[in-house]
Amino acid sequence: MRGDLDPQVQMLLDLLNDYDISLSGDVTGSRQQLDTMMDLAGDDPVEVGAVSDTTIPAEDHDLPARAYVPDGEGPFPTVAFFHGGGFVLGSLEGYDNLCRLLARRSGCLVVSVDYRLAPEHPWPAALEDVYTATNWLASNAERFSGDGSRLAVAGDSAGGNLAATVSLLARERGMPDIDRQILLYPATAYLEPMESRAENASGYFLTAEDLLWFVSQYIENELDAHNPLAFPLAARDLSELPPAFVMTCGFDPLRDEGVAYADRLREAGIAVEHTNYESMIHGFLNMEGIVDRTHDGIDEIAAYLHDELGE
Repeated sequence: MRGDLDPQVQMLLDLLNDYDISLSGDVTGSRQQLDTMMDLAGDDPVEVGAVSDTTIPAEDHDLPARAYVPDGEGPFPTVAFFHGGGFVLGSLEGYDNLCRLLARRSGCLVVSVDYRLAPEHPWPAALEDVYTATNWLASNAERFSGDGSRLAVAGDSAGGNLAATVSLLARERGMPDIDRQILLYPATAYLEPMESRAENASGYFLTAEDLLWFVSQYIENELDAHNPLAFPLAARDLSELPPAFVMTCGFDPLRDEGVAYADRLREAGIAVEHTNYESMIHGFLNMEGIVDRTHDGIDEIAAYLHDELGE
């Protein structure tokens, strides 16, 4: 599962070490640190057909969102995208270019959802937000030249968790109809001991210490951590879920729980495409300015979306 660390990744890790980047310890400071990392590792934004900021109505608040329309004539397949950041960090701005690249290369409408963050809004606030947004897009994607009847949910890290759990919640509630779930190095387990958590505990950007801190911010009551709508690997029944694309990375502490979730989905009869980038670290899809393999990963996701959702 783990190969040789990519030399460009090592160069980036050295750069992050020079800047003393840390993702945990102080909420405000960690949010700023992630923004700094995104700036260091990212590239200039690519052009797409159109980009527009919008809001999605929720029960007692509005959700900021950003729609990325590809070139060409719609209606386009629709992807609800949920950013990573341990449920505590992350923003529309930080994931702007990744969403642009996905829209441009897949030919899909990508709508990035700015869900509420912990600790100000602990579980299940983020899940409720992404469910509301996904359900709204199923009926309103045409506002952005999208086709809500061809609908995928996608996210990385914490966003991958939300893509998985919103698929479970949609199955439970009977709506909306989600066609595919795109789980990019997803967080699927609570504190279960796994080889990748020990093997990649430090030195590869996301650390074991970060994972513990993120969970402490996200979960108020430890009983909630065992709810499959918080961490989906706890689910007893994974049948009747959307087919899945699962991406993992060799040098990622979350690697093994992503693999385990892909295996559980297959055992439940769900079609799964799993790809492991053995030389990559957690978060590499946002490192397009430095790491060439980032583009291979984005191309693979885009090809899956195009092939599975395209007419």
